[in-house]
Amino acid sequence: MRDRHMEKGRITGIIFENIFRLSSILAIIALLMILGYIIYAGAPAMIDVGIREFLGGMEWRPTRDLYGIFPMLVGSTVVTAGAIIIGVPIGILTAVFLAEVAPEWLAKIVRPAVELLAGIPSVIYGFFGLLVIVPIIHSAFGNGGDSLLAAIIILSVMILPTIVTITETSIRAVPRSYKEGALALGASHIQAIFQVIIPAARSGILSGIVLGIGRAIGETMAVILVMGNSIKMPSSLLDRGRTMTANIALEMSYAAGQHQQMLFATGVILLIFIMILNFILLKLTRERQAK
Repeated sequence: MRDRHMEKGRITGIIFENIFRLSSILAIIALLMILGYIIYAGAPAMIDVGIREFLGGMEWRPTRDLYGIFPMLVGSTVVTAGAIIIGVPIGILTAVFLAEVAPEWLAKIVRPAVELLAGIPSVIYGFFGLLVIVPIIHSAFGNGGDSLLAAIIILSVMILPTIVTITETSIRAVPRSYKEGALALGASHIQAIFQVIIPAARSGILSGIVLGIGRAIGETMAVILVMGNSIKMPSSLLDRGRTMTANIALEMSYAAGQHQQMLFATGVILLIFIMILNFILLKLTRERQAK
């Protein structure tokens, strides 16, 4: 009887092991198919136009066969960097508050509110930005209000749930003995948090930041509604602009031929950018583990 039970458990373990292996293989296949198709559809046209002209060109005029994405590359970089500068400190401090400072009754109120932000559709963020943020910017600075600054504010709010959730989980995963040891050595509560717990949770925090960056780079609808969608080189945060994702979304519905291929080429650049960010995260994490 016991041998039969053990044999049944072994067979069940083998079945689930194969299911897990198959799931991981399918995930890898899906990733490779997406990467392969985007590169197949976009890379040849990008090479035909010229990588230097494509990345460094200042004009995007498909009717004239001009496919320069530099203004959109700058727009994507600026709004993403601005969102990270604003959103990351707020997200990390909120996570610290929830994990180490807030009483349990207050954390039970704040945590669901933060998680609810992740469930709000991006178009709702865009409506809010268009009807609230844009008029405020216009009344304060003029120039219509639809600008890079409006996109930065909206994106900084949109990435908060990702950063807060992952950072809080990483902080709670740090063994309590770390904090207790710091307190025993005379550190204050705040010193223990910022000098012991956060450095120990660094790899998880970096993962949250990278996922937040990915959310900011890939956001489309909210950015379309608040950024003005002007294909020109921005000279300040109050100028209108267009991101690469917004350009793909706005033009893919009617693009054909080389125009469509160059939109796929823009997707290739986005993929490369995300891969570089993940490589940087992996390197920073390994350096931290080596220390």
